[in-house]
Formats: sequence, C-alpha cells, structure tokens
Amino acid sequence: QVQLVESGGGVVQPGGSLRLSCAASGLTFTYYAMGWFRQAPGKEREFVGTISRSGRITSFADSVKGRFTISRDDAKSTVDLQMNNLGSEDSAAYYCAARLTGYPETAYTSEQEYTSWGQGTQVTVSS
Repeated sequence: QVQLVESGGGVVQPGGSLRLSCAASGLTFTYYAMGWFRQAPGKEREFVGTISRSGRITSFADSVKGRFTISRDDAKSTVDLQMNNLGSEDSAAYYCAARLTGYPETAYTSEQEYTSWGQGTQVTVSS
C-alpha cells in the first residue's frame, strides 16, 4: 500500500521561504513520477509542480515558476518542494501525489493522472 506523508508546512512571512518534504513508502519509488498540488479554502485543488521518475523532467504551474523548485532523493524515497518568495496567494494545503509511470517520461500536471495522495500539509503566508 502506497503511503505518502508530507511535512514542512507552517506559517511564514511574505517573501519568505519554506521547504516541504514528502516521504513515500510501500512503493518502488524510482518507478513513480511525483507531483505537488495545493488547495486553498473555497478553491479547487490545483497543480503546483511535478518531477519525473528519473528526475530529468520537471514542470511547474505558471504561478510558481521561478519561485518553486522540486527535487527527489531516490535513496530516501522523498520528494521536496522548495518554495521561495512566498506570497499570500501561496497559502493553501499542499498535497504530495504519486503515479506509477514508464518510459518515455512526461510531465503529469492533472490530478486525475495521479493514483496516490498524501494527507496534506498547511502553508500559511502571513505577516
């Protein structure tokens, strides 16, 4: 059974940084593309970023490009989301997601493409 556990959320001031981490278990991590999504109150869940199983392909939502990066550590079965220059619009619950994938690699940006989800971690940007 695939289990994804997010951590690293919290309260940060505008312009600050935060690093989220997702620990995966119950899967062969190197076979999975990983994604991050977020959902603010009253809004639908939206794509944030994704990284392919090899780590060679990444993709980000336009709203976070240039501010967020994503990385994976296959030895630890973790995927991190580094968030810089945060603004109030980034406040949301952030979710980690996993998708079993083969080759050729591609970027999966739709939540319907992911089969496993974490419980989420809250990020609040506030002064």
